[in-house]
Amino acid sequence: MGTGTGRPAHGPGDGAAADAQAAGGPAPARGPGAAGREQARHWLYPDLPGVDLLRARYVRKTFLRHTHETYVIAAISHGVEGFHHGGADRYAGPGGLALINPDTPHTGFAKEPEGWRYGALYPSADVVAAIAAETTGLRGAPGFVSPVLDDAHTARLVHGVLRAADEGNALAADTLLRTVVTRLIRSNGGRLPARTVRGAGARAAARARAVLLERLADPPSLAELADAVGTGPFPLLRAFKEAYGMPPHAWLTDARVRAARRLLDAGHAPAHTAAEVGFSDQPHLNRHFSRIVGVPPGAYRRERIAAARTYKTARHPRP
Repeated sequence: MGTGTGRPAHGPGDGAAADAQAAGGPAPARGPGAAGREQARHWLYPDLPGVDLLRARYVRKTFLRHTHETYVIAAISHGVEGFHHGGADRYAGPGGLALINPDTPHTGFAKEPEGWRYGALYPSADVVAAIAAETTGLRGAPGFVSPVLDDAHTARLVHGVLRAADEGNALAADTLLRTVVTRLIRSNGGRLPARTVRGAGARAAARARAVLLERLADPPSLAELADAVGTGPFPLLRAFKEAYGMPPHAWLTDARVRAARRLLDAGHAPAHTAAEVGFSDQPHLNRHFSRIVGVPPGAYRRERIAAARTYKTARHPRP
C-alpha cells in the first residue's frame, strides 16, 4: 500500500480528524464536496527517529505494485482497504490492521465505493528489530505472519501514536509505538526467512537487479539486460518476477521512487531529483511518485523540511 494520496497533503491542524477516527467516529467535513475528497499527510516526527507517519482518506486512489524498505502498520478506521499480497487479495476493515513486511510487493485499493480511512506507521527494520529483541526475546529480523489482523485495541494505539506526534508528546508517542510493535510481534510475529539465491534463474535475476541499480537513470532494454546476464528475455522475465514479485520495468520504477525519496529527504528539489533518478521530467516523477508513495514529491519534501526545522528549533533554541 502507498503512503499518501495524490491530492494536496494537509497539515498538523487536522488533529480533529485523527481524534474522530481514533474514537471510531466520522472525520469532520471540510466544506462543499468534502465527502468525496481524498486527503493525506505523510510526515516525520523528530522524536520518533526511523519512523514515517501517515494519516489518510482514500476514495478512488489505487496504488501500483510496490514495496517499502520499512514495515507497514496500517490501522483502518472507516471503510475497507484491499491490497494484493502474497498471491491473493486481502481486506482490512474498521478496527483491523494491514501489516506488510519490508521489501514485500503489494498494491492498495478501496473495496467499497466510499473508500477508506486509516493511519499508519512505517518503522524501519532497525527500529522493529530493537523493540522486538528488548520486549519479546525474538532475535534476528522479525516479521508479521499474517498481512491482516483484527485487533481493534492495537488499531486504536496506532492512532494514538499519530495523535501524540501531532501534539508533540514525545513520551506518549514513543511509549505507544513500542507497545504497538510488541503486541504485534507477540500475537502475529515470527522470524523473517532468510533470502537465498538458488539456481541459475535466481542468480541471473540478482545480476539483472544489480545492473538496473547501476543504470537507474539509463536502463537497458529487456533484451540487452538478458544478454548482459547471459540468458534470454523470457527466462529472465520469469526468474525476475519469481525473485522480486514484479517484472523488471515495474521494479525499476519502484527503485527510482525509492532513490527519489532519498534525494528529497536530503533537500533536493523535485526537478533535480527527477533527472537524477531517470524520470524524463518532473511531471513524470510526480505521476509515479504519487502512485507509489501517494503524496506528490513537493508535498513530501515540504514535510521533511518542516520536520528538520522543528528538530533544529527544539534542540537549538534561540537565546
